[in-house]
Amino acid sequence: MNIIVCMKQVPDTQKVRIDPERGTLIRKGVPAITNPFDESGLEMALELKETLGGSVTVLTMGIPDSECMLRDALSLGADSGILLTDASFSGADTLATSYTLSKGIERIGNFDLLIFGKQAIDGDTAQVGPEVAGLLDLPLITFVSGVIEAADTYIVVERMLDNGKEILRSDFPLVISVVKAANRLRMPSIDRIIGSFNRKILKYGLQDIGAEEGRCGLKGSPTRVKKIFTPKQRSRVEYLDGSLEEKGRGFVELIREKGLLVL
Repeated sequence: MNIIVCMKQVPDTQKVRIDPERGTLIRKGVPAITNPFDESGLEMALELKETLGGSVTVLTMGIPDSECMLRDALSLGADSGILLTDASFSGADTLATSYTLSKGIERIGNFDLLIFGKQAIDGDTAQVGPEVAGLLDLPLITFVSGVIEAADTYIVVERMLDNGKEILRSDFPLVISVVKAANRLRMPSIDRIIGSFNRKILKYGLQDIGAEEGRCGLKGSPTRVKKIFTPKQRSRVEYLDGSLEEKGRGFVELIREKGLLVL
């Protein structure tokens, strides 16, 4: 089985601050991490490779520093890493990102399964996986939580729903987006970490993947982020401790103090 995992390097959202005047993210000094949902996708791909054989290719679009994330993936067992990097790719929204990734995937060629994380934690749109599936005219299963069965020509997966779970079967080729899985991403060995620095990362630009410049980056992005802001705190949560009876008495006293209960 030939698997492509699309991953993204994102700012650590727990350490990101917002410029109150400009309404933009302050990224300076914020460490970059691998998108957690993409880590689940990579672990799923590596487990499938161990079961069925084949190869795992990790693909990302980003700045040259994203190469570090690809080397991490190689140290964990991925077979190759490809970085789509070009000045023309900067400022892309989800549509332009999906177009660029789809052209990179076409450049790679033969694959059975294309895996995305459910969403990136810096945008939370969950749009790129489905948009790439649409651009490549491939079937799509979203919110996949695990693989139940896999063979050379098909896969059976478990899909999370708001009110339960769903079991789906699909032939290849296929696109799936993965929620955070139960199995955490494995740890690399020292030998593999050292070996990853001797591996070559392929870098493709605009012309390498045959993309149209007008559909990439800021030029190919029909959406704009007008403002980012932190919502003002409008209410405060008060927790009541103790037994059920104590909590009940505390609740009655609380609403009496607020003038919501008259006895």
